[in-house]
This record gives sequence, C-alpha cells and structure tokens, in this order.
Amino acid sequence: MEETGGASAYGVSLAGGGFDFYKFVRQPQTIVRLLSWIFAIVVFGCITTEGYINTLHSPEAKCIFNQNDSACQYAVGIGVIAFLACVAFLMLDVYLPFMSNAQERKYIVIADLSFSGAWTFLWFVCFCLLASQWGRTHNVGSIPEDAARATVAFSFFSIATWGILTYFALGRFRRGVNEVTIPTYTEPPPDHHTSYPPTYAPTSYNPTPYTPTTYTAYPSSVADMHQQPPYTPNAQLQGDAGYQPPSY
Repeated sequence: MEETGGASAYGVSLAGGGFDFYKFVRQPQTIVRLLSWIFAIVVFGCITTEGYINTLHSPEAKCIFNQNDSACQYAVGIGVIAFLACVAFLMLDVYLPFMSNAQERKYIVIADLSFSGAWTFLWFVCFCLLASQWGRTHNVGSIPEDAARATVAFSFFSIATWGILTYFALGRFRRGVNEVTIPTYTEPPPDHHTSYPPTYAPTSYNPTPYTPTTYTAYPSSVADMHQQPPYTPNAQLQGDAGYQPPSY
C-alpha cells in the first residue's frame, strides 16, 4: 500500500526524490481519498439542490427528511467539511515527500489519523440520522425520492471510505514511529562456540630447533703468546748490572 525500500519516514521516502504523478494516483490511499471526495459532493449536492421542498399549505421550504431541517443541515455541514478536507489532505500527500523534517511529517500523519477517525464516526451519525428521518417520512408523493435515497446511500459509503483512510493513516503512523526510532546498541554476548573466520584463523607455531655452536680448541703445538714467564725473585734489571753508588 505504501512505498517500501530505502530510507523513509511515516510512509514516504526521505526528501530529495521527485514526484511521480501516475504512481501517486495509483496509490490505494489516493484512490480512497478521491472516492471520499466524490461521495461528499453527492451528499451535500443532493441536499442543496433537491433536499428542500415547500408543501401546499406553506410557502416555506422544508427538508425532505421528515421536514427536519437539522438533518439536512447536519448532512450538508459534514459533506462540505469532508470535501474541503479531502482536497487539503490530497495536497499534503503531494507535499509530504518533499518535507525533510520527520517531526512535521508526524504532525501531518497525526492530523490525518485524527480527522479520518472523527469523520468516520460523524458519517455514521449522519447515516443513522438520515435513515431514521427518511423512515419517518410518510408523504413522499412530492418528494424527490432518488435524491433522498442517494443521500442516505452515499452517507453509508462515506463511513467505509473514511474508515479505510483511518486504517491507512494508522498504519503509516505506526511504520513512521518504527522508522525514525534510533535503536540502542547493545554489546552482543560472546559466543565461545563459533570458530574463527578464515582471515583471522591463528597459524600453527612450529619452533625452530636450536643447534648449539661447536667451538674447536686451539692445537697444543701453538704457543700461547700471552703466557707470562715464571716469576724470579732475584731477577735484576739488565740496565743496572754495572751500576755502583758513588762514595762520599
């Protein structure tokens, strides 16, 4: 029924996309809203054109529904307001995809939901009132019966169309709340049974065996150049052999 896929808020794509007239006209919500608009025209049109007649004994025009002017006035009022509301909400449906603020979209969807629900109930009251007053009308010889029956019938049809609009608005509101809510991130519990991914699998460790270095001893025939001579306690310096101390 609504657009799906991609980022959206309250049933329509986020701002930035173009308006497709043919796609908009084929939407179920648009079709039902147009039907509600037509039904409202039929209701208040029948009453304003043929809903008042004057009797032979009185020049004053009376409502064809049991001469109850309140019934005709109520139906005309409900029909005219429904007609204007359908035009307004159709314009808002066209403008809604170009709105970048999700909060403003929310207000429009809530207004649509509230008005559609209220007018579903008011059309039900209108149908009950007109059907009741028409059942009490006895002198129908000079009354345009087709206009009266059409008014009652299309009042009943309006209950269905506005009820469907209420359902569409409620679905759009629920989807919008879920789409614009930012989920809270929670750390997933550790999974000790899941194997490592292929790119992160640990490699097997193969230690290299240690080979000690073998040192070869010097041959015994080589003289140790750093070996000190044996110590001689009475050794004399070679330069002092002929030295005698002077006599005084």
